[in-house]
Amino acid sequence: MRPYNERVSISHGMASTIALNFSNNFFPIFAITILGATNYQVGLISSLPPLMALLMTIPAAILLNRAYAQKKLVALSVLLARLLFLLIITLVYLPTGPFRAWAFLVVIALMSMPNTVANIGWQTLISGLIPDSRRGAFFSDRNRLLTMVGLASTLFIGIVMRNSSENVFAYQLLFGAAFCFGLVEVFLLMKHQEDETVKTDELKKKKMMDWSIFKNSRYVWFLVGALFFNFTWQMAWGIFNIYHVRVLGATIFWISMFSVGSMLMQIIGFPLWKKWAERKSNVLVFVWAALGMATTPFLTVLSTNLYYITIVQATSGFFLAGVVLLLFNLLLEQSPETSRTYCITTYNVLLAIVAFIAPQIGIWMLESFGVETAMYINSSLRFSSAALFFVVYLKYARYSKVLSI
Repeated sequence: MRPYNERVSISHGMASTIALNFSNNFFPIFAITILGATNYQVGLISSLPPLMALLMTIPAAILLNRAYAQKKLVALSVLLARLLFLLIITLVYLPTGPFRAWAFLVVIALMSMPNTVANIGWQTLISGLIPDSRRGAFFSDRNRLLTMVGLASTLFIGIVMRNSSENVFAYQLLFGAAFCFGLVEVFLLMKHQEDETVKTDELKKKKMMDWSIFKNSRYVWFLVGALFFNFTWQMAWGIFNIYHVRVLGATIFWISMFSVGSMLMQIIGFPLWKKWAERKSNVLVFVWAALGMATTPFLTVLSTNLYYITIVQATSGFFLAGVVLLLFNLLLEQSPETSRTYCITTYNVLLAIVAFIAPQIGIWMLESFGVETAMYINSSLRFSSAALFFVVYLKYARYSKVLSI
């Protein structure tokens, strides 16, 4: 039988998955079809959250380092973020024009502020609640179960709303349901059992930043490889959104089918990636996942057939499972336990910078070179990121040999 915190964490993750699947997956098509967003504004949907995350990460780290009970701060942050779904529902009542899309982007930016606290807080909270010995198995099982829930919820949306891509009320129902599941998410977060027996003096002694983490070569090498990979990965997000809606003419149904295909392969992939990582290493197996992710942009532009694109998205989902599972495991694995909060915070700060810049560069490439060339360039850069992680693997192997002598 699973430990209590693992069971609660999985239930919380299910509620969170449904809330995000009912909202984030459909933000781009909502912005394009209902609010009349431009390509640049669609790109900002991906870029604004990390910009706000960059501004909020340091304050979030200070709050979390000095919090007696991190789960309360995380729960409050999630509640504030989910409340903004109600504000998105009202945007359709604004006068028609470019202002509506900009107002939507403002709400997205505001939503990202509490989300930043919640994301960093959850990473720190869960790293303390789940022992190292159970981490690989737990996250593999958790991700697989959450993906099953995501698949079912996305498939439901795709079938029920297949003819509602331009129906304003349909989006309002969708975001309203996301808010309700967000409340469930908050309730389940508070059900975690956290050790609050931390002395006040210990909290006061915590520093704002521990610069010694940059003396840890394993962490630094991971940081370089992970940031470059995320840059190449996130660069294409805006390009994919625009390509799917403007070029392919994908409706809510097809957007849902893309996600369903991806999640179906993630369900299959999570236990396989876990098994391979245990046999080899997280770093080497991540190289395989990164190589698979590199093929997706290239394969996407080979055909505009929606059934073919669904297959490509499904294939991408298999490799995405490896990325999701291994990247977080690597972060915790390469972060010294005594300074883990600082390592996670630093990673998130730098990741926010990358995540803000990358989609903008992607949109610039789209506008400058066209969608096909932009996708080819992105595939090449993704292959380079896999090569960099292979260098990281060789470094890890060398360190392991030194330690074993």
